Formats: sequence, C-alpha cells, structure tokens
Amino acid sequence: MSNFIAEFKAFAMKGNVIDLAVAVVIGAAFGKIVSALVTNIITPLIGLAMGGVSFAGLSYTVGDAVVTYGAFLQAIIDFLIVALVIFMVIKGINRAQGLVAKEEEEAPETPPEPSEEVKLLREIRDNLRR
Repeated sequence: MSNFIAEFKAFAMKGNVIDLAVAVVIGAAFGKIVSALVTNIITPLIGLAMGGVSFAGLSYTVGDAVVTYGAFLQAIIDFLIVALVIFMVIKGINRAQGLVAKEEEEAPETPPEPSEEVKLLREIRDNLRR
C-alpha cells in the first residue's frame, strides 16, 4: 500500500499535473469573466438589435412543458466568444514566437570569447614565432 501512495505522490507532484491544475483554475475564472461579458453586455446588445428580444426569456411551450431555449442560445454565444478569444491568444503567441525565431535567425552569431588559457597559449605561440 505504501508503494501505491509513493507512486501516487510522485505522479501528483509532477510539473505537468500542477500546471494542468493551475490552467483549470484560471480557465474557470476566465469562463466566469466571459459569461459576465456575454450576459451583461453582448446579449443585451444583440437583443436590442433584434428589437428588444431577451434571450433569457426565450421559451416554447409544448403542452404542460416549457422549453427555455434562451439559456441554450446564451451558452452557444459564451462558447463562441471563448473559442474566439482562445484563438486570438494562440494566434498572438504563435506570431510572437515566429518573430523571436526570425530575429534569432537574422542575428549574426559571434564566436564565443576564447578562454584565458587559449589566449595565453596564443601569446606563447606568437612569442615563439619571433
């Protein structure tokens, strides 16, 4: 049993697992920000453009059942905005990495400074030639 616990501890403390946990927490917080943006700013503007229609109130009654499809439309808009923002962030990161790689290719490589031993040996060689 202690071997199992040791293996689990080694797995849980790996950098990738911790990075993933941080990403999930940040992603959840980002999702709340996007939901607030969509719910409080974008959806009312779209509703205004559609003649005052509120997505939250959109529903359809079938017999005794009420199908509220407005929440579904809200979720679709949330998803599209999150996907667009993630796309733009990834595109920006890729562009920045491309610029850095291009700068590294253009920069001429200067040879490293020789060590003190090499300098001393060159001086001895030059003195022996005289």
